[in-house]
Amino acid sequence: MHNIIFEIVLIFAGAAILSTLFLYLKQPIILAYIVLGIAAGPWGFGLIDNAEHIEKLSHIGIILLLFLIGLNLRPDKLMGLLGKISIVTLATSFIFLSITMLAAMTMGFPFFESLIIGAALMFSSTIVSMKLIPTTTLHHKHTGEMMVSVLLLQDIIAIVLILLITGGQEGNIPLTVAFLLLKLVVLTVISFAAVKYLITALYIKFDTIREHTFLMSLGWGLLIAGCAEYIGLSYEMGAFIAGVSIATVPIAMVIAEELKPLRDFFLVLFFFSIGAQFDLLVTEQVLIPGLFITLVLMAAKPFFFKWSFRTVGEPNKLSTELGIRLGQASEFGLLVGYSAIMSELITPKASYLIQTVVVLTFVLSTYWVIYRYPTPISMNASQRRD
Repeated sequence: MHNIIFEIVLIFAGAAILSTLFLYLKQPIILAYIVLGIAAGPWGFGLIDNAEHIEKLSHIGIILLLFLIGLNLRPDKLMGLLGKISIVTLATSFIFLSITMLAAMTMGFPFFESLIIGAALMFSSTIVSMKLIPTTTLHHKHTGEMMVSVLLLQDIIAIVLILLITGGQEGNIPLTVAFLLLKLVVLTVISFAAVKYLITALYIKFDTIREHTFLMSLGWGLLIAGCAEYIGLSYEMGAFIAGVSIATVPIAMVIAEELKPLRDFFLVLFFFSIGAQFDLLVTEQVLIPGLFITLVLMAAKPFFFKWSFRTVGEPNKLSTELGIRLGQASEFGLLVGYSAIMSELITPKASYLIQTVVVLTFVLSTYWVIYRYPTPISMNASQRRD
């Protein structure tokens, strides 16, 4: 039986100490959480022998992150961006899949495994991208709107991919996609109707009781997230829909500020769990191909994102920044790899390769962004923006 209290104490006391050390050394603070996970996990000192339950708990942080993103993205702005963003997302996803697949084949992986590896690594990380962008940029500037829109569409593609890998609708691809979109539309319509005719009225009636506002918002976000998972979408997609549905409520910004500390609590757990599940011994088997594919992705993603954003009319400076901020692999890649190995479509070696590339791109992308652009965790005071 897991002693969850001991583990929470270990994680946050250790994070406090190690993050302080990292700040003194002028290193990114989120990397301290990953290093702590490696050190405390099964392949370090073994203080935590199984990090899977922590990973499941930390998933709440991702859900809250998507909920807060939705809270700050008004529906009219989102709809206005979908046309050009669809072109960017579909084009770049195909390019990254192809490039990564070829890189994996170059490293000796068979065609079908290379195809799965390419599919898993074509996405960008919602968590890293959102963690490293200033709140003011995310919520109030075109940069944040563009980034969120790309990540949202990538999430939809990832959900479709996972459904196909796990045998959704007995392999009938058009039917699988059609049902997914239908469920998405129905859940969105129901959410907006509930906010318009019920949730908003409750906010207004009890607006002087902040605890009620906090609980209503948290409960609403988690409820729609749970409903989305139940009907075959994902917790993240549901949370985003819940957030967008109440983005027009006058107190949306207040809600976002109150939920940020809770989000950060669970995101610490997420980065810790990434490190704790990183098997250093097994990773040695895929270190060379992992480094090769990491370098290929880190070169290709900023370049082709920049090219695609320029193609749809975005300025050169903005396109360059978006390319670099979106230049890593995604936590969804881990889910795709896990689904593929559970369906016996890839070998454990291919799964470890995906895991290795995701972690390496997290680290390298974090360094690249914080030394070039304003972030909330920059060690340089002039570059630090909240």
